[in-house]
Amino acid sequence: MHARTTAAIAALACVWLGTATLVAHHGTNISYDRSKQFTAKAVVTDFKYLNPHVQLFFDVTDDKGKVRHWSGELLPNPAMLLRNGWTRKRSVEALKYGSTVIVTAAPARAGGDTALVLRIESESGEDLLSLGPVPPAPAATPAR
Repeated sequence: MHARTTAAIAALACVWLGTATLVAHHGTNISYDRSKQFTAKAVVTDFKYLNPHVQLFFDVTDDKGKVRHWSGELLPNPAMLLRNGWTRKRSVEALKYGSTVIVTAAPARAGGDTALVLRIESESGEDLLSLGPVPPAPAATPAR
């Protein structure tokens, strides 16, 4: 009976620890404001093929020549990218330092230069990484 009790306690502890890990993962979809998504020409400054989220770092230059240094995370983890043919080698080659890409992203609700990257296209318009349909940005209010 004592061995069964010890085994039961050990099993419960394993379940509790596993549940705590799942609950601790952040809510990516709640951290970003998809209603304020933007699409911009960007220059890749770094790309990290990591778990739990792949990261893309890029610079965007505005109309006045000011450069913003963005850090973005992608929703799919590397395993999901692999299922779609995006190996580490292919990703690193397509998104190497200095590459010019078109990025569609949703900024962080907390502000700053952090975003959820929704789509990456080459300069020529080739879909490099698409995370499914990107909802259109809210329509602008017509000027009167």
